[in-house]
Amino acid sequence: MNRFAKTAARIALVVSLAAGLAGCGVNTIPTQDEATKTAWAEVQNQYQRRADLVPNLVATVKGYAAQEKDVLVAVTEARASATQVKVDASTITDPAAFEKYAAAQDQLSGVLGRLMMIQEQYPDLKSNQNFMALQSQLEGTENRIAIARRDYNQTAQTYNTTLRTFPSILWAKTMYSGQKPAVLFQATAAAQSAPTVNFDAAPPASAPAQ
Repeated sequence: MNRFAKTAARIALVVSLAAGLAGCGVNTIPTQDEATKTAWAEVQNQYQRRADLVPNLVATVKGYAAQEKDVLVAVTEARASATQVKVDASTITDPAAFEKYAAAQDQLSGVLGRLMMIQEQYPDLKSNQNFMALQSQLEGTENRIAIARRDYNQTAQTYNTTLRTFPSILWAKTMYSGQKPAVLFQATAAAQSAPTVNFDAAPPASAPAQ
């Protein structure tokens, strides 16, 4: 009976220690780290979705506005640059790699905006069903990118705060000393919002009555 009591006491001690560790936040850092990586993966997913739309969009515009060579080339090159930047989960803690990726995506955003403005000069393109469908998909994707970036920033900010505040900072300095803060997306002067992809021209003013 005495042996049974000692065994039960040891089990109770282990359980109480485990509960105590869980209660003091030892699992918070890895949990939030994984949440940040998941949010980052969604950002990558939406950017890839946009990149997949670009070839068809360029081909459609080229069919109606082949003379807009400079814009078409700029979009193609910007897409190539954006897709050639290699990123993974480690990118979120590497400021240089993160900035390189974000800059390439912002460049593509800018030239896509120029591409979509071409439609005002080509009525046939503006009314083309395939172009209208691609335009709608691009607009939806840009919105999803904005939401994914916002969600990532919120998740990363929570994670970064956990690394710096008590009592979780104790674990950050000991068990998780290798954990680094996540880099946040920063809005630039040229990219305060997603590119506008709906450029409906205002109707011309009516001529005054004679």
